[in-house]
Amino acid sequence: MSHRPSAVHIREVGPRDGFQNEPEHISTEDKVRLINELGRTGLERIEVASFVRPDLIPQLSDGAEVLRRVDVPDDVKLMVLIPNNKGLDNALKVRETFHEAAIFVSASETHNKKNVNRTVRESMDENTVVARRIREEGLGCAAVIATSFGCPYEGEVNMDAVLELAERFAEAGATEIGFGDTTGMANPGYANEFFTAALQRLRDVEVTAHFHNTRGQGLANAFAALEAGCNSFESSFGELGGCPVPPGSTGNIATEDLVSMFHEMGVDTGVSLPTAIEAARSAQSVLGRKLTSHSIVAGPVEWASNTG
Repeated sequence: MSHRPSAVHIREVGPRDGFQNEPEHISTEDKVRLINELGRTGLERIEVASFVRPDLIPQLSDGAEVLRRVDVPDDVKLMVLIPNNKGLDNALKVRETFHEAAIFVSASETHNKKNVNRTVRESMDENTVVARRIREEGLGCAAVIATSFGCPYEGEVNMDAVLELAERFAEAGATEIGFGDTTGMANPGYANEFFTAALQRLRDVEVTAHFHNTRGQGLANAFAALEAGCNSFESSFGELGGCPVPPGSTGNIATEDLVSMFHEMGVDTGVSLPTAIEAARSAQSVLGRKLTSHSIVAGPVEWASNTG
């Protein structure tokens, strides 16, 4: 049975989740210009920066400067990723430049250890403190659970264990929980089952789907989540992104492809598809190589008018 919503929210994560995996250096000026383009597509939520140690992800070391310089419409909410208390300390130095902060953990012990060198319990203990501080600052607090659909090191990840982490995040004050298909291991059947369960158990928070297209199933998984009733998604223009742990975990689903699919289904996104495609093409020009988004090449679907 379909519980398809008539409208969805999309958060653009390319400026953080996408850029951090790019080998080419992206200048602060180019980042600001691309984010400004994204802010004029109709997208109302953009993940802009991460306050991780600069030596770990040099590409994002200019996050504070990017936040100071971007110029997007007032109704666009900007999000930053917070790895720990120290990261929040640094983010709060530019508190006036963003609206939401995201904390995260991996559902898989092995992935969490390789990603942040902590056990899941250690990460969650600090996340609880960080979430409280975020809320005390009057910021929106989101939480992201990586490897929600499978781990390249451990294999199957127990659904109940993932949803228990989500419930702990909700208790800590997160008002949005994102479930990440970090290495592209989800399939449409399981995605539908998972989001059906998640929406039943997490009735007081926004449930967000974050799929990667590593194995070409990203849009199919997004469709399956939509049919389960999910109305919140994350994606990246140009299909940028991936996961540095392990290698080979390629990009997020492309924002413009996701918008195109939803629009053809009659699902409102609030996003101008032609403008989103132009933003992705701008990113392609900055990087100097072809990106893997389909809509960059094909453009929007154009239906010929029936004039009789």
